[in-house]
Amino acid sequence: MSDSNPPHPRAGHRRAKLGTGAWLRLGRASRADGFSLGRRLVFGVLALVLFGGIGGVGGALVGRLSEVQQNDNANFLPKSAESTTVNEMAKKFSTGPDGLPYLVVVERDSGLTEADRAAITAFLAALPNRPIVDGSSETLGSYLIAAPAAALPSQDGKAVLIPVTAKAERLTDTIGKETVLFLAAEAIKAEAKTTLAPLGLTSYLTGAGGFLADFITAFGGIDGILLIVALGVVFVILLIVYRSVILPFTVLASAALGLSLAALVVYPLAKNGTIELNGQSQGILSILVVGAATDYALLLVARYREELHDEENAWVAMRRAWRAVLPPVGASAVTVILGLLCLTLSSLGSTRGLGPVGAIGIAGALVATLTFLPLALVFWGRRVFWPRTPRLDHVHTIDSALDRGIWGRVARLVGAHPRRVWVVTAVVMVALAGFATTFRASGVSTSDLFLTKVDSVTGQEVLARHFPAGSGSPVVIVAPEAKAQAVADAAAATQGIKDVTVGTVHGVPPTVVDGRVLIQATLVEAADSAGAQDVVVALRSSLDAVTPEALVGGATATDVDVRDASNRDLRTIIPAILLVIFIVLALLLRSLVAPVVLVLANVISFAATVGTAALIFNHVLGFPGSDPATPLYAFVFLVALGIDYSIFLMTRVREETLQRRTRPGILVGLAVTGGVITSAGVVLASTFSALAVLPILFLVQIAFLVAFGVLLDTLVVRSLLVPALAYDIGARTWWPSALWRESAEPREEPAALVGAGP
Repeated sequence: MSDSNPPHPRAGHRRAKLGTGAWLRLGRASRADGFSLGRRLVFGVLALVLFGGIGGVGGALVGRLSEVQQNDNANFLPKSAESTTVNEMAKKFSTGPDGLPYLVVVERDSGLTEADRAAITAFLAALPNRPIVDGSSETLGSYLIAAPAAALPSQDGKAVLIPVTAKAERLTDTIGKETVLFLAAEAIKAEAKTTLAPLGLTSYLTGAGGFLADFITAFGGIDGILLIVALGVVFVILLIVYRSVILPFTVLASAALGLSLAALVVYPLAKNGTIELNGQSQGILSILVVGAATDYALLLVARYREELHDEENAWVAMRRAWRAVLPPVGASAVTVILGLLCLTLSSLGSTRGLGPVGAIGIAGALVATLTFLPLALVFWGRRVFWPRTPRLDHVHTIDSALDRGIWGRVARLVGAHPRRVWVVTAVVMVALAGFATTFRASGVSTSDLFLTKVDSVTGQEVLARHFPAGSGSPVVIVAPEAKAQAVADAAAATQGIKDVTVGTVHGVPPTVVDGRVLIQATLVEAADSAGAQDVVVALRSSLDAVTPEALVGGATATDVDVRDASNRDLRTIIPAILLVIFIVLALLLRSLVAPVVLVLANVISFAATVGTAALIFNHVLGFPGSDPATPLYAFVFLVALGIDYSIFLMTRVREETLQRRTRPGILVGLAVTGGVITSAGVVLASTFSALAVLPILFLVQIAFLVAFGVLLDTLVVRSLLVPALAYDIGARTWWPSALWRESAEPREEPAALVGAGP
């Protein structure tokens, strides 16, 4: 730090009290900060208008992101997928519009009576006339392909199945703030409550429409719930870390602005179909922006406070702090952005859409941190840290960090026993990584996606008790007319298939279209189960032996294609992300050895996290499995975000190495950055933990993986493994840059480091 500016005789810790003369004292304090009261007020008004306008418009769009979501698996598959091809062909066999089925299951344990059957008939007649919204003149029937024709009785006489098929293209319409898809489900349930419940009949709404409606309910208010939880957690952590009243609000305002900036870009792009947004990516966007913006803010605030001990003028202190944190924060953001953009290589629209959505979010966090936050901090001056206002005392953070505190002790431990530290740490992490092979990511049934009991899941269970479990979601086969019977016979001979009919969709008589015939098959197991997926795989193999022109589609086939696409993405995207991270680190650190160390450390950390998660998910929480995309999402967030902390550490180490030797520089960097990086890791882990408030298996698992992985990166990888390994390697860490030779020359180092290590 430069001491060229002599300390002001009245600089330091001054507490202004409200009351007579308060504004006069504020003016004197402002001049000491190099910012007069008049300029402060003008500046504050202009900043308030600019950033307030951005926050107001963008904040409103954050609440409207759910309007531009797409949550249908079929829409996310590439056109080359077999199920997509079949779904397109199947449309030619129907003269009506595309349909989405709602399945109403009505049950009485003791058996249905004549009065029950009469009530069910009345229910069928009343459904089309049910208002889509109470008090509306528009009825449910206007959104249905046709009025439900009949109730299909079960063989045990205890239940009936009522298919209600809605017009798919109308379901995305909105009435008020709700989609027709959700309102149609609510109208069906309301009519069942009116007509069937008084007789003691139990009814459930399931099928594709029922599941999607329950997803809408589960994600309802996602932006509000997640933001409240995430911001609340961050606020508490900031209070604990800084024990300041003003600073937490300033940092949270910066994070909220970053989310608003992201929404200003994401909303119009998603609305125009340029990018794909679903409920999961919207939830992750909020958490990602809040976590990243707070991390970047912590680094800037810590460096700003450090500079205020040496500089009276707040503008000068911020300028120095801003320049110091720009490389690590910029490199961190670029790494995460490029890592997320690697997701655009995915063949799945849901995964591909998260890439630009997340990248835009990180960019918003970066812009808010580098523009609004510095201006807000300077506007408040030293009082932003009240009541622990930093004095102009030239007490350096480096000296205090090495002389006392936990991170000084950690640095001395690393310096005294570097090889022992990194070897023991690596062995423990590799042992945990060994359990990664037990992580089950072959997919789960739709009913297992919910962690709470919902109507569609219960309805699916009731359906399986009284009907073939695959009823309502048949396997759809398109075959050449000449081979139709042979294909039907081969399908019927496939284990797991119950009934096979040469028919069509929506009740149209059997038809030949373009020389092809439509065949439907009923699965024995639930259509959304892993067992049903295995049947579809076996069916495709059986039909290929008859004719390769026979194609298999339907809901289960779509799930199979999604699983296969996810596995391909894992093999393609992970190497791309690692390559991108290595290049960014090499350019930032001007070294080839250091990036290898950092990337390998974070890969081991990821594997250890997955291994730990496998133990917890399989043996503690009893989860049925994981979505095939879970490992990929976890890798992107853990490696792309986890590398942040190593970047923050190693950029400071490189800065200190320019003034000292490499090994003292490593210990100084570790001691000085220990507190702020740990705080950043805890903040990010806590914000991602907020995803667990949503009762969706995928998000709860991502919350655990990222939270645990970030803490592992923060407390173990960045604190022990990386510095100890770099310390053991020594100056060669910076090879091939000239620094690896220069850093070997002895230079002056803090007294606290003398005798700390070789």
